[in-house]
Amino acid sequence: MTTLAEIDDLATLVTRAASRWPDRTAWVFDETGTSLTFDDVARQSARLAGVLAGYGISAGDRVAVMLRNRPEFPLLWLALARIGAAIVPVNTNYREVDGGHVLAHSGARLAVVEPEFADLLARVQPRTELEWVLTPDDLAAASAAYEGATAVPEQPVNVQYTSGTTGAPKGCVLSHRYWLTLVRGLVTDFPSISDSDTLITAQPFHYIDPQWNVALGLAAGARLVVLDRFHPSTFWQQVRDYDVTWFYCLGLMPTLLLRQPEHTDDLRHRVRAIHASAIPRDLHAALEQRWGVPWYEAFGMTETGADIRMSESDHDELVGSGCIGRPTRDREAVILGEDGLPLPRGETGELALRGTGLMLRYHDDPDATRRAFRGGWFHTGDLATMDERGRVYYVGRTKDMIRRSGENVSADEVERTLQQHPGVSLAAVIAVPDEVRGEEIKAFVVPSGATSPVPDDLAEFCSAKLAYFKVPRFWSVVDSLPMTPSERVAKGQLRDGDPRARTYDRVEQLWR
Repeated sequence: MTTLAEIDDLATLVTRAASRWPDRTAWVFDETGTSLTFDDVARQSARLAGVLAGYGISAGDRVAVMLRNRPEFPLLWLALARIGAAIVPVNTNYREVDGGHVLAHSGARLAVVEPEFADLLARVQPRTELEWVLTPDDLAAASAAYEGATAVPEQPVNVQYTSGTTGAPKGCVLSHRYWLTLVRGLVTDFPSISDSDTLITAQPFHYIDPQWNVALGLAAGARLVVLDRFHPSTFWQQVRDYDVTWFYCLGLMPTLLLRQPEHTDDLRHRVRAIHASAIPRDLHAALEQRWGVPWYEAFGMTETGADIRMSESDHDELVGSGCIGRPTRDREAVILGEDGLPLPRGETGELALRGTGLMLRYHDDPDATRRAFRGGWFHTGDLATMDERGRVYYVGRTKDMIRRSGENVSADEVERTLQQHPGVSLAAVIAVPDEVRGEEIKAFVVPSGATSPVPDDLAEFCSAKLAYFKVPRFWSVVDSLPMTPSERVAKGQLRDGDPRARTYDRVEQLWR
């Protein structure tokens, strides 16, 4: 039997899983109740590989997929991996401008879409290289066999477009090695996922998390439960119903879960560990107390995979500290200054990474690729510090550092402070150009209830917890904030237009 260490492509991962656990349930799709065994996954993905090959798709081609959370999405991904072609996941919320950009820029020859997106594809197709647009029904009606497997470790298997928090999304070219490096670390090291585990994912498949959950389940023989999307009010009940033992979440998910009413069954579950990115420091202990399970920080990017994780041995000491852990066995991490040189331990600079299984490049963007990998390190755009024991502490995004009157202000710190206010559900902070101070601070707040918080009261709340120069001058109270697929605030959209329009200026004490 081939061991996981010997596998370096997704096609072999599928056949190994089917051979080792043929009748075990691989996937359960909660919305429809559809269930597939590992043998089903191998057979159906091989059939789809034959169908795609019948349309002329071969190694090196790209196929766009604009589907919701249904079995055809991961089956197509694995089918393309078998052929040696690459999937281009398209956000199902995209429309003519953003969807058109991804479809045209990727150079996809074929697209598989929900029927409801057919009109959209018809409008953008003349600007793309698309030769065919198919629906899942078209795929189901076709039948073909595919016996070959041309995948090699460094061959692209994804052109995965970033969320695009600033500027147009860039296509990350991800290889088989990227995925195998990511999932091997989760099997061989903590959390040591095995065939006794059940995983759950609530993100849309066009985002990267459900994809690596699929690969992880195949690598470990673990069952994967796929939700239609994240529902805070029912998520933990689904965790209990499916006997989930481990899951990953990110962005606002921990905060939204904690804000749900307490339940008598909160401690009745089989979860042994939870990994999450950007766990709110002030809520970390409360999350663990509420559900009686340890939450572990993890850091990764679409470009780099899984990079830094909190360990079991470090966990108890670091709860609520803002520490994201240590580099995984496949990663090196360094904190760089503005001159590109490593900083002494304890100083804040840009987090940079290198190692096995990073993205190959940005698709059709050599300049962005060179900038990202300058000096032999991938520059994350995140600010961090590293202690003497090699543990990394997240500070914020480089573009989220506001320079006000010579003082550096972390937008993340101000946001975390605002979200402690009982009247605030969500907060985002950006820089506003200012002739006197260089930059001023603007806060967008989403109320947590029917009554909008008063900006002056919020400023007073911040003043009691932060240095005076970190208190926002400008305030906007909004119903919602634009979000990326990874549940992060799309700050690029907040920066568009006049930053002082429809804003309260607490210095002038007036609404503009």
